[in-house]
This record gives sequence, C-alpha cells and structure tokens, in this order.
Amino acid sequence: MTTQANPSASRELGVAVIGYAFMGKAHSHAWRNVAALHPGAPGVRQQVLVGRDPDAVTVAAAQYGWAESATDWHAVLERDDIDVVDVCVPGHLHAEVAIAALEAGKHVIAEKPLANTMAEAEKMVATAQAARERGVHSMVGFNYRRVPALAAARQHVAAGRIGDVRQVRIAYLQDWLADEAAPMTWRLRRELAGSGALGDLASHAVDQVRFLLGQEITGVNALTETFVTQRAGASGPEEVTVDDAAWTTMRTSGGAVVSLEVTRMATSRKNALGIEVYGSTGAIRFDLERLNHLDVCLDGADAFSRVLVTEPGDPYIDGWWPPGHVLGWDATFTHQASDFLAALAAGQEPTPSFEDGLAVQRVLAAIEASAAQDGARVGVEQI
Repeated sequence: MTTQANPSASRELGVAVIGYAFMGKAHSHAWRNVAALHPGAPGVRQQVLVGRDPDAVTVAAAQYGWAESATDWHAVLERDDIDVVDVCVPGHLHAEVAIAALEAGKHVIAEKPLANTMAEAEKMVATAQAARERGVHSMVGFNYRRVPALAAARQHVAAGRIGDVRQVRIAYLQDWLADEAAPMTWRLRRELAGSGALGDLASHAVDQVRFLLGQEITGVNALTETFVTQRAGASGPEEVTVDDAAWTTMRTSGGAVVSLEVTRMATSRKNALGIEVYGSTGAIRFDLERLNHLDVCLDGADAFSRVLVTEPGDPYIDGWWPPGHVLGWDATFTHQASDFLAALAAGQEPTPSFEDGLAVQRVLAAIEASAAQDGARVGVEQI
C-alpha cells in the first residue's frame, strides 16, 4: 500500500462527476453532504457535472449543487481545477473514462461493476497500479460495504463471533423488469451493459461475500435465464441480449458454500438484498429494505436478536444523528466519499480497489462460463 503523503490532501479538491442520471444523482448527493459528515476530511468543491445532453445536464447541475456543467469529458480531464473524477456512466465507458482520468493525474472513483469485460478490467487495474506509484489513487464503488449493519456484520465474522463460516445465502431481488411491457433500456444491451442482473446485482452480492468473509470465491456452478427476450424499442421490438436472472452455487477459499440468486423479474420486490451467514457457533441475517437492523446470533447463542445499528461506536454512525435516528440508502454514498477522501489525505489506496473490482469481475465471468455449459463447475482460476 502506498503511504506517501498526497500533496492535494491539504487543499480543497475539485470534483467532476461524469454522468448525471441515477448514479450521478446519488454521487452528487454524497459530494454535497460529505463535509457535514466529517468536517476534518479534505474539502471538496463540486466543480462540474458532465453529460451528453447540454440542456439536461445544465438542469441537473443546478439541481444537484454543481458550479457548472459540461458535455465533453475529455476537456474536463485537461483542467487543472479537477482533482477527482467520479465515473457514473454506463459500463461500456468505464474503462475509457477511468483510464484517461488516471493517466491525466486525477483520482478516480468508478461505479460498479468495474468494467464490461475481463480485458477492460485488467487494463484498468494495470493503469491504476501505475498511477498509484505517482500518488494517484482509485476506488470501485461497492457502496454496500458502507451500510453500517453490514460493516458491523463483517466485524462480527472477523472476530470469530459466529465461528467458522459454513454457509451463505444471498438473494438480490428487484422487479423493475417483471412487466413484459417495460421498454428497452441500455441495461438490456450487452454492448452497453456487459451483462444483466449479473453485473447490476450479482456484482454487489459477490463483493459482499468477499467483504464479509474475507475469503475468495474459487469455483461456481451457475444458470442464467432471459425470461423476456424482446422489449419495445424506439423503432420497434429489440432483442434483449443480457440475462434477466441468475442462480449460482459457489465455494470459497475457506470452505464455505454460497447460494446466490439475483433477478430483476421478482414481482413486487423493489430492492431486496437479503444476506444470511451461518457459522459453527452463530449466524447473521440482513435485509437491505431494513438496512438499519442486523439480526445476530453470536457466541453460541441459540436464537437471533434484532439489533438497531445506530449506536455510538457502530460503524459510520459518528457524525450523523442520535441513536435510533435511522440512516437511508443514500448515506452509503456519503460514507463512500468520506472514506475516499480520508484515504487520499493519508496517501493510501482507498478500498475497495480496482483489484477488488477485477476479482468480482472474474467471478461474474466464471458464472457466465458455467451457465454456458449448463451449470458445469468452473474454477475461478480458469478465467
């Protein structure tokens, strides 16, 4: 890990967010609020919001608190008043924008999944490693690592409070594509999104396995399904070229067995990420739709207790509200920005790193390879 001091840490950092839609809005909210969470962190200046549509990005910039808007991200990278580039564009642009930004000497946050392909992800990692030697840092945006309850769960697992982990069950269920009449979007085109529920949802789930257990995934058996093969496009029906859902059984380097299901076709489920971790002396349960709570069975107890993770000393709670004043999904992006700035101030590489993003990408590729072979086992090391 690089530990040299970062010269930019002592001054206000100019931020550019590339992309102004869903993730651009969430990240803008984080940059607008991060100083209130940790006043001692390096100061930031919301300098420019970048998007293709000049009228729409101008409106969004004013709404989200940016000093200005722009349509040419290449020109933004040449500016001396930009220190941090936050990449919130569709997956097919992640590698191009992030690599150019790192080579221009800008610190980078890239939304998950890191890239659309293994080749792109590997190139991003190589560029990040070279940039690190120059004191230029990067991070991939797995924001669920910053949910206080999940950070607490990781602490319990690491402290041995559930014993040896044996089984993990994860289901990430959404319903925004359950209606067959839902129109075509870029997320349903492989050339833009890379994959469907796999990249969108399973990337989070795979990262949580690595984060919570501190173990790598070594092999997978998987199936994927596209339930609706055509969607209404602007000029008529279009082929859906990504998965709607995926199921996989995985084994970890520590011997745990993981069952994973992800879908955007689960009728009436809006954003349901459920995680269960079962060990030899305890267990943990989490539901993203009740993200301030963690069900714990620790140190040999024989029943679950529900804990409200908003107490002083709980992860990420310092700087927010009194106990019981719950946080929301948006807070995870503020925590992410705060951790990123703290790492820059210390001259350290933020986590999760691009290498973490590549590790997740490799598992997703193994899942696709297994599904193409009717569920045959694929070792992650083969990818």
